[in-house]
Amino acid sequence: MEYTAAVLGATGMVGQRFITLLQKHPWFRLIEVTGSERRAGQHYGSAVQWKMSQPLQEHIAQLPLLPPEAELTAQIIFSALPADEAKILEPLYARRGHAVFSNASALRMEEDIPLIIPEVNPEHLDMIPLQQKNRGWSGFIVTNPNCSTIQIVLALKPLHSAAHITQMAAVTMQAVSGAGYPGVPSYDIMGNIIPYIGQEEEKIEHETKKLLGIWRDNHIEEAQMLISAQCTRAPVLEGHTAMISVATEQSLTPQNAIEIWRNSFGLPQELQLPSAPNPFIHVFNENDRPQPARDTELGGGMAVSVGRVRECPIFGLKFVNLGHNTIRGAAGASLLNAELAIAKQMIH
Repeated sequence: MEYTAAVLGATGMVGQRFITLLQKHPWFRLIEVTGSERRAGQHYGSAVQWKMSQPLQEHIAQLPLLPPEAELTAQIIFSALPADEAKILEPLYARRGHAVFSNASALRMEEDIPLIIPEVNPEHLDMIPLQQKNRGWSGFIVTNPNCSTIQIVLALKPLHSAAHITQMAAVTMQAVSGAGYPGVPSYDIMGNIIPYIGQEEEKIEHETKKLLGIWRDNHIEEAQMLISAQCTRAPVLEGHTAMISVATEQSLTPQNAIEIWRNSFGLPQELQLPSAPNPFIHVFNENDRPQPARDTELGGGMAVSVGRVRECPIFGLKFVNLGHNTIRGAAGASLLNAELAIAKQMIH
């Protein structure tokens, strides 16, 4: 089984992360990369300022960097475009017949665009035929959520299924890699916490309800819960940490929650998809874990961690949550979405 793949916006940090994951992927063969008009025509290795710790393979370094609207031949397109460009270019490629898997925020909340975490809401892929009918596309677009939303919702879903979450409050401490490159100036972030990340709180508050909603009668009934998010930038390279409190309809003790998480098993794990971590939730007993410096790479960066699970005097339950923001929170999420679409025979 092999599918040809392309990466849009391949020179940016998320684009580079896509490249590192595709270099070793058993199902996908990267054949095309796009970048800015200014750099188009160069070899990828000459055009990119490579920032990943993994070396760039020579055959990929020799790929020509194509312009943004190039006629691509790849079956599957992974988008690492900024939101303003994604809003224009992703529908262009879907109209041309490509399966587009996007990390961009531009189309996530559209009614007929699936917003997918495979362990959480794989059934939402069933809206693809409706999307194609509505828009006259022979291809389609599937999006993955915001980086911090993914790790939070992976932890929330098992609890929501068991006890129905009615309220959730989250405070995040997000890594500087989430701001791209060159990102946050060192003078601003070293020894500091910045208590604002543009649109981040809104993404957590809105995307979570769509992800935990029910696909019924050709539309999503969003989850009915109150959500409050506060997002900060912290002097950490990789790994977003979230402090989460939840209220549930059915009472949950810390031990109940731990047992639920330890017994969680999603469709990607059942299907043994190449990028699926097993387990996808790692529970720590230690009081000082999880930590970004030690725990972001669990499951190849695709697992999330929870720890410090305890009673909350206001909500009922609280815990610490950690995920790798550029793997599970970005490029790896799109790859897993594509693997799921293949497994569901939506790509041929």
